[in-house]
Parts: sequence; C-alpha cells; structure tokens
Amino acid sequence: MPTKDIKNQEQKTHETKLNIKEYLRELFDIRQGTSKAGTIQDIKDGISIKGHTAWILIFSIVIASIGLNVSSSAVVIGAMLIAPLMGPILGVGLSIAINDIHTLKKSLVNLAAMVALSLVTSFLFFSIPLFQDLTPELLARTKPDLRDVLIAIAGGLALIVSLSRRKEMTNTIAGVAIATALMPPMCTAGYGLAIGNSQYFFGAMFLFIINSTYIALATFVILKFLRFRNVKQIDSTRKKNIARLASSVALILLLGSVYTFYGLVKEKQFTKKASTFIEYLKHEGISIIDKDVDDFDFENKTITITVFGKTVTPEEQTNWNTKLIDLDLPNTKLLIHQGKDDSEIIEEVQQLRATYADQLKFINERDATIKDKDELIADLKSRLKEFPFVQISQEAKINYTGLQSISYANKISTDFNRLDTIAVFTTQWYDSVPKTDAQYEKLQLWLKTRLNLDTLVLIKSSSQRR
Repeated sequence: MPTKDIKNQEQKTHETKLNIKEYLRELFDIRQGTSKAGTIQDIKDGISIKGHTAWILIFSIVIASIGLNVSSSAVVIGAMLIAPLMGPILGVGLSIAINDIHTLKKSLVNLAAMVALSLVTSFLFFSIPLFQDLTPELLARTKPDLRDVLIAIAGGLALIVSLSRRKEMTNTIAGVAIATALMPPMCTAGYGLAIGNSQYFFGAMFLFIINSTYIALATFVILKFLRFRNVKQIDSTRKKNIARLASSVALILLLGSVYTFYGLVKEKQFTKKASTFIEYLKHEGISIIDKDVDDFDFENKTITITVFGKTVTPEEQTNWNTKLIDLDLPNTKLLIHQGKDDSEIIEEVQQLRATYADQLKFINERDATIKDKDELIADLKSRLKEFPFVQISQEAKINYTGLQSISYANKISTDFNRLDTIAVFTTQWYDSVPKTDAQYEKLQLWLKTRLNLDTLVLIKSSSQRR
C-alpha cells in the first residue's frame, strides 16, 4: 500500500476516534447548561416548612397513613407526590457543598420540624385502635437493607442533576419522591410509637435516615463536581473534616444496611431450606398441617410442624434431625406437635368404606334385576292385550269338534342365567269324540303356525262326557 494511502487511513481512524470521544463527552457531560444561581435559589425556596407547607405535610402524612393501613400503594404514592419533604434534605446537601452555615442551620431546623410534625401526625392517627392492624405495607418499611441505599443514591443523583438544569424537572422530582419513599418510613415510625413497638420505630427511622443522608450526600457530591462556589472560603483542614464527617456517616449507614441485607439473605435461605425439609416429610408420607412461613423462626433457629394420623417415634425424630443437617440446617431445633394415634380409627373407617361399597354394589344389582322384571311384566301385559285369544278359541272350536274348552297363559322359567317365556295352552276334550289324540297333535301344530311361535306347550287335561 502506498505511503499516502496509509497516512489517509490513519488520519480517518484518528478523526473517528475524536468524533467518538467528542460524542461520549457530550453524552455524559452534566456541566453544560448548569444554572448555578438558579439551582441554589430553587433549593433555598423549598427549605422552609411553615404555613401552607406545614399543613400540606400534615395532610399528606394522614393520606399516607391511611394508605399504609389499608395496604393501598396508589394512596401512598399520591401522598408522596404532594409531601414537601425533599426541600430541607436538599438544603443540607447544598449548604455543606457551598459552606453556607446559615442555610445549614435553617435546613436542619426545618428538617427537625418536618420529622416532628410527621411523627406526631402519624402517632395520633395510629393511636386509634381501629387503625392499629399490621399490614404488609407497614412491615415492608421496618427492615431497610442495601437496596434502599442504592435507591437513595441513584434517586439523589437524578434529583440534583435535574435541579441543576432548571428545565422540565417536575417529573424527576415526583419520580424521586416516589422511589426514595421518604414519607412511608415516617408514618411507620409513628405506628411503632403508637403500638409501643421499638423495633418498628427504629427500623423505620433507620430507613428514613438512609434515604435522607444519601440524598443529601448525592447533592453534595454533584454540586462539588459542578464546582459551585463556596459562600465563604474555608481552609483545607476544615474542608477535610467536613469530607471525613460526611464519609463517616455515609459509611456507617452503608455498613448497617449491608448487615441488614445480609441478615435478610440468610433468612430467605433458611426459609427455603425449611420448605425443602417439609416437602421431604410429605414425600415420606407424613401428614402435616400446612400453616405458613411463621412456622419457620430464623432468629431462634426453629421449625415447628404439626403431625396428625400417627405418633412420631424417637427413631423417626433422629432421622429427621439428620436430614436437617444434610440440608445445611445443623443448629436448627425441630418442634413437633402431634395428636393422638388414630391409625385404628382410620382402619375402621376404611373397612366401613369397603362394606359400604359392597352394599352399594348389591343394591345396584338388585335394582337392575327389579328393573328387568318390571320391563318383562310390562312386556307380558302388552302382549296379553295384543293376543287375539277370543278369535283363536273360536277358530279352534270350529276346526276341532271334540274340543270342550281351551285356556291360555304365559309360563316364565329360568336357568338362573336368563329368563324364558313360553306360551301354555290347556285343553279339555269330550270322551264321546273319537281320535282326540290325533286332533290334539293337529291342534298343537295349528297353534304354532297360527301364532308364529317356535315353541309352545299344549296340555290335555281330564275329559268330560258330552
């Protein structure tokens, strides 16, 4: 390849790299378009909690408390949208970033007022016995973990970046208010105070402190990155002390949330292994009353089961404890609740069921036999109505002069496998008429032909004189 072409190719490659670098710089640059004075003014305007903002805060706390009490996420989200909670927190981050002591004092005072109003309002609401039921929405705010820290950091960064633009930031503020969820923890803390549960109170307050601290910290970091000027110049030692204090607080909260998150992971692992153990017992044919995961106590390392239908032997208990070790639950205590051994009762019930089944079969067969007989009787009655006995008797009297009388009936017989119906004719002959035996045979043949019957019985009874 000629040297000129090589140089042109290298130049194009260099230009492409510069274009990509320029594109990426413009894509992620947040300094361009920053309104420093406007951002500071917007944050300061939202710090004060007094007058109408105080009442809005109170009303929003009531709405959020109702939403938590009825486990309605929509109601809680609506309360978070109208609550003026973000202002003092942003003010703390701003004042530390620009070394504004006056704004810091004002922010802390208003933040304290905000916390006090929220706690008092939610405490009064949940002091009413009707509203003291523990709901999933309340319980979800009592155990913060690492994920809440990540949400607070991401939400705080998104919020301050949006505020520094001063354009179309309403949606961002609303979204951050929902994502970081500052209000529900305050309501849950008031609930803990109202029912006297310190664990709920401190757990909810820890979540609120995590959200507030990391939103303020995100504000501090972004404003420093955007090079907002200090109100007063401070020496390097003081600057280092502020940075160390902020880092220490953030680290302590981070470690606390990580510890909580680790405990949550371990609890879920324990519950999963305990459920596997229960499924193992069921597979072995053990009848267990299903309740819920409350039977799995992670803190006390116990699994409670209720067995019915048999008495658990010591050997079975030993085998079950061995299975717990196999499932990596070595220090777990198995609590077994069992009733009276009812195996004999179960056997008697099974015998009764078998007897009932036999009786039911017999009844069905009897009913079928009765039905067949009823159908046969109905058929015979129908045949009797259709049988032309009068006409047959008159024709027989004309054809056989020695015939004194004739009668007809159906004879039913069985070989215990099937039923047969045979037409039976009974005749009487005059003694004065000769050769009645020949007429008897002729009459039998005539009746078969006349009635279209394969078989019939013709009986010759005692004769009478004419």
